[in-house]
Amino acid sequence: MSGRLDPAGGENPHHNELRSLAERVAGDAGANALKLRRAGVSLLGSKSSPEDVVTAADRETETLIRQLIQEARPDDAFLGEEGGSSSGSSGLTWIVDPIDGTVNYLYDIPAWAVSIAVVEGDPDPGTWRLLAGAILVPSLGEIYSAALGGGATLNGKPIKALEAPNLSLSLVATGFTYSSERRTGQTAILNGLISSVRDIRRSGSAALDLCSVASGRVNAYYESYVNPWDHAAGSIIAREAGAVVGGFDGNSEGYDLLIAAPPATYARLEEALKPLYGDASIL
Repeated sequence: MSGRLDPAGGENPHHNELRSLAERVAGDAGANALKLRRAGVSLLGSKSSPEDVVTAADRETETLIRQLIQEARPDDAFLGEEGGSSSGSSGLTWIVDPIDGTVNYLYDIPAWAVSIAVVEGDPDPGTWRLLAGAILVPSLGEIYSAALGGGATLNGKPIKALEAPNLSLSLVATGFTYSSERRTGQTAILNGLISSVRDIRRSGSAALDLCSVASGRVNAYYESYVNPWDHAAGSIIAREAGAVVGGFDGNSEGYDLLIAAPPATYARLEEALKPLYGDASIL
């Protein structure tokens, strides 16, 4: 399954260097985004729907991240949510969401984050090899990071995903797309699941939900219609904290579905979700 550790195992100095760079760039970008938030948000328009907003801070923060990465590693490729992309010759691609949880950012809700990951290969969850990532939550002063084979940390301290004794005692995070039609299907799935779990949490940021799995703040997370930049960094952080990240039947995580949880909880949640996804017919 995609969620298992790299067969090579162990720490890799190169991966740790990438992790350190991701942490440093996330720190600089997060400080800039927080300063812009305190100065007031300037809307530039919307993306997939009128509800899916983009701010001047999204664009400015992505530009800063791209500049800092290219200064440090000019041969790497770059893919950002706000349209910033460039090719490279190193075989590595940085996948960036400058502000994950932009609507939270707009409303001054603290649940937003800067998400930075680096992968080997194409920026495709089905084929990439996640090497390192960092997620900074500026409003809370928290930074999560991980490197392949090197474990995951929160503010420098190791973190571990938390198994639940059974599904009924599992605290589960999820999220919703900005498409009203698809959101109706997602709600149908949630309605079918909610009586089987302890409760549901919805932060409005896929990156933070994956970090919550990694740190044991929730037991599991699932969502559909999540883009690569939303979950790249969070996926390696959750995996390195002991979670499985994937889809149904051992498939990789992707746009259609992402599940993250420790192994036993993952299996229970997968079993519960399968018939619900079939009934809702949203995939």
